[in-house]
Amino acid sequence: MKKFTSVDEILDFAIQQEQDAVDFYKELEKNSLTPDMKLVFEQFAREEIEHKARLTEVKEKGLYKMEQEAIEDLQISDYLVSIKPSPGMNYSDALVLAMKREKAAFRLYMNLSENAHNNDMKKLFLSLALEESKHKLRFELEYDENVLRDN
Repeated sequence: MKKFTSVDEILDFAIQQEQDAVDFYKELEKNSLTPDMKLVFEQFAREEIEHKARLTEVKEKGLYKMEQEAIEDLQISDYLVSIKPSPGMNYSDALVLAMKREKAAFRLYMNLSENAHNNDMKKLFLSLALEESKHKLRFELEYDENVLRDN
């Protein structure tokens, strides 16, 4: 497991996770089965772009301070999703992957909020966690409506 040695490394990791999410949702948007889901994926990609911008601003302005000991306890690898999207991925698998990605992102931001040493950063990470949990719920509802009910 990778041990992070600075807050910048953690933020770089989170920023990259957001970019990966943008790419993922853009790919799902291209392969959407319904216009409604195409719109949802497009919206989620835009939201992930906003998340990335917020995290980039935090890094560039140096607004986040965290003690070294807390960094090593984050266990970032727990927040990675090992399955990668593929061009031939069916819709139900894509939804499951999206749910897993959102759950991992939620856990990451909750952990970061618990380790934040100022209220502004705690609020930022809690806000991002809430948004990721809403994304997961949207995918769960879509899965229930269009995968489970069709089977």
